[in-house]
Amino acid sequence: MSDPLILIPARMSASRLPGKPLADIHGEAMIVHVWRRAVEAGVGPVAVATDEPGIVAAVEAAGGRAVLTRDDHPSGSDRIKEAADILDPEGRHDVIVNVQGDLPTIDPRVIAASVGPLSDRAVDIATLAAIITREEERTEPSVVKAIGAELSPGRLRALYFTRATAPSGEGPLLHHIGLYAYRRRALDRFVSLPPSPLEKRERLEQLRAIEDGMRIDIIIVDDVPLGVDTPHDLDRARAMLAARGKA
Repeated sequence: MSDPLILIPARMSASRLPGKPLADIHGEAMIVHVWRRAVEAGVGPVAVATDEPGIVAAVEAAGGRAVLTRDDHPSGSDRIKEAADILDPEGRHDVIVNVQGDLPTIDPRVIAASVGPLSDRAVDIATLAAIITREEERTEPSVVKAIGAELSPGRLRALYFTRATAPSGEGPLLHHIGLYAYRRRALDRFVSLPPSPLEKRERLEQLRAIEDGMRIDIIIVDDVPLGVDTPHDLDRARAMLAARGKA
């Protein structure tokens, strides 16, 4: 149906955990663990896109592929667009999967699930969400909520994304997971657009696509992968990977 390329953007400028991509997890850099999970997804070749030579060196030392990109990209989407053009100038890969570089414990099956909706040619972008089970997350602005119209069990067409508690009324709320599978032409179109009004207001990049009329479909998965943003998160990731035998 498609020929996906998985790209993992990574940069060193995280304020709460400096040097985050190279943080040690059981003898390997965190970015290497993310690369391994992406390879285990088995949906296509994987490469890391970064502006830091040290990240390139760490990935290549583990047997992976990395590409050096510019250091002035405003977002990970812009970085993976440049990396896709470098690695695949002929456009053979018609789907680009953007896996965040701070998800060392992500289930490879979750990555694989993100590609499924793009078998429908009407879909421009696919992403993921999980049902919120912790009460405090319902009102937490850092937890982005996905709102969509159900197409089939476990799949929705996205209508909106927000930091507010929404939708109102009875029923589950969805925690959006920031992993995206782009149709190649949709990625090209997305990065060519200026930031949109709602994107700037909510500080959510995906609203640019919604406002431009792109269709985003959402796959519901079992849980939210741990994003490593703090030293505490890093300790949790180490413990989780040790328990899974990934250490």
